[in-house]
Amino acid sequence: MIEPTLALQAAIGNRLAATSAVTDHVDPANIRGGPMRPDDFPCILMGNGQTIFLGNASGSQYVARVFLTIHIWAVEDGADTARAIGFAVMNALKQPPEAEDFAIDEFGLPSISWMRDPNPAQSYTHGVMTVEAVMRWTV
Repeated sequence: MIEPTLALQAAIGNRLAATSAVTDHVDPANIRGGPMRPDDFPCILMGNGQTIFLGNASGSQYVARVFLTIHIWAVEDGADTARAIGFAVMNALKQPPEAEDFAIDEFGLPSISWMRDPNPAQSYTHGVMTVEAVMRWTV
């Protein structure tokens, strides 16, 4: 398995790109991982992961609590579009995403905070969603 935050990022990205309620608002090409600035709107960008190793499980497995931020950006219709995307993402993540090469033992429902661009000439809305999972894997 690749690093746990990247593995979780890939699993979540695949889930979001396969969920029509999400892709009705965001082109799957605009659902991306890695730290980057938004270029095409609306978009969902995943990055800023954190891993807390919890120890080992049976069979020499590793166990870690992983946090991942998901950034939702929209410009047209401002907050309405961004919140519609956020609602679709939250619904898509009510259950853990399907995982390859690792197991998800716990998956917390995401939380989200909304921000508006402080410049009144801009109409960007930015939502920051946090996802938490306990993951288990073997090297």
